Amino acid sequence: MKYCARCLYPENHPLYLTFDDEGVCSGCRVHEEKDTLDWRERRELLRKIAGEYRAKTRAFDCIVPVSGGRDSHFILHVVKNLLGLHPLLVTYNKHYNTKVGIRNLAYLRSLFGADLMTQTLRPDLVKRVTRESLRLRGSMYWHCLAGQTVFPVHIAAKHKIPLIIWGAHQGNDQVGMFSHLDEVEMTRKYRKEHDLMGLEAQDLVGGEENLTLDDMEPFVYPHDKELEAVGVRGIYLNNYVRWDSKAQHELMIKDYGYESLPQQRTFDTYNDVDCFHYSGIHDLIKYRKWGYGKATDHACREIRLHRMTREEGIAHVQRYRDVEPNDIGLLASWLGLDAGEILARVDAHRDPRAWKNEGGAWKLVDPIDNHASGPEIEAARLERRERTCEFAVTPLKDPKAKEDAYVLIGRGWVTGVEPKPPTYEAWS
Repeated sequence: MKYCARCLYPENHPLYLTFDDEGVCSGCRVHEEKDTLDWRERRELLRKIAGEYRAKTRAFDCIVPVSGGRDSHFILHVVKNLLGLHPLLVTYNKHYNTKVGIRNLAYLRSLFGADLMTQTLRPDLVKRVTRESLRLRGSMYWHCLAGQTVFPVHIAAKHKIPLIIWGAHQGNDQVGMFSHLDEVEMTRKYRKEHDLMGLEAQDLVGGEENLTLDDMEPFVYPHDKELEAVGVRGIYLNNYVRWDSKAQHELMIKDYGYESLPQQRTFDTYNDVDCFHYSGIHDLIKYRKWGYGKATDHACREIRLHRMTREEGIAHVQRYRDVEPNDIGLLASWLGLDAGEILARVDAHRDPRAWKNEGGAWKLVDPIDNHASGPEIEAARLERRERTCEFAVTPLKDPKAKEDAYVLIGRGWVTGVEPKPPTYEAWS
């Protein structure tokens, strides 16, 4: 297995990587733009786009997809406080919600004074879709990815709100699929090939779960003519704002009280705190398929941002890759499957470039441990600019609440909380 000489990504990254003559991956090379582009100029381009979509007749200027984790607070801060837009927030209910995620979403709405539209599909349908996607792709998260990437588009078309503002484009930020200067936008093609692992909603029809076209309708992307009639487009903020998830979350903790949460299989306590499984069994599934997990993703990001050495990143990978998450029983009970059956469905999708089966036991073919040193690595090394790379665990707003079960629907608004003006300039 070939690994990047600078970060820790292997050549079998599902979003596809390329390597240059120095052994540095395309993701690292595009990431270098964060230190070379004129971000003031990029921000002016963003302001110009915002001005073109500022509504004169409709109620909302744009749509912002949000959740109770990740970068929602920062995205909304930029859109509402810095661009001066009036957004409609939309969220797809992933059903795996934590209490912290529900609180973050409620405080998000309240602190920014924003309207939120939520799609909650019936649990029996979501379970059937998840069992089928586990069989077809070894994925328990397909329905989340499909719903999160299409519900905002449905609402944009239906309510004639042409601009959707997303956070970071994963293909850009992780693997360098595009330059920031390409200003790539949301596309049906990228969603299918990468977000949905090549599996469109129609591909789940029939199968073991006997899903129908009507069942899958909420996950179907709108027709091109419907989008063209409204002029729907989706832009990504990371093409215009220097994206730094850790720094952004820490600003949101400081100014808006964003809650973080320890994660089972990674050191990043800021991302995906709204989901019971994302850094638990979902990450174990990712590891069993591709041979690496979220600790690798997060370490690569911090190495590229000059906050972590490659050796420290490898140590994090070694610490977390064999952690057995404690949430598989919850998922198995919800799906009506046993844990062994879930993992057997996943094992059918192991990448042979990463894994081999020896006498019934799976073994990594060539782990990152075998690529810890060498002249190519020394030549590609980035200078560390920060003394530490620590992720905070914030005090809980409800310390008595136990994270022991999904919250399907929670509080929508926090009484007595008024919209809060920013206390800093977040463009820096």
